[in-house]
Amino acid sequence: MTDRIDFEQVREVVRIAEESGVAELEVETPTLKVRVRKAAAAPVNVQAQGAGAAAAPPGQATALPAAPAVSEDHLVPIVAPMVGTFYRAPSPEAAPFIKEGDFVEQGQVVCIIEAMKLFNEIQADTSGHLARVLVENASPVEYGQPLFLVEPAARRG
Repeated sequence: MTDRIDFEQVREVVRIAEESGVAELEVETPTLKVRVRKAAAAPVNVQAQGAGAAAAPPGQATALPAAPAVSEDHLVPIVAPMVGTFYRAPSPEAAPFIKEGDFVEQGQVVCIIEAMKLFNEIQADTSGHLARVLVENASPVEYGQPLFLVEPAARRG
């Protein structure tokens, strides 16, 4: 029995749920229990529990802040590719990777998500001006949760 969560297995369960269009999917192994539930007009809700994992008890959802409603249809979200803790800067005393109004290039690091003591650099999928930051620093984020909104544009000047 292992005391580590296999995030590749969790990602695969989420991918299957998204592609199949089911409202809820639960997978259980001897060391891991994953439930993926889609909420109307909200990002995918993921609960993962494993031996030694710091997760909510079975059947109890973890409360996370809701992303603000987005009315600007032309803005492109940068979403969390995993569950973890969102950080805007590489260290507590450092400046944020990007701030509202900055021009961001596709592939540029925009934040870090910590998952299981691993710090994962998250890159922009599109170039443009950062219109909004949707998540507070050091907040928990869910898979698929919008983190930033980018106004796609050609670089000026």
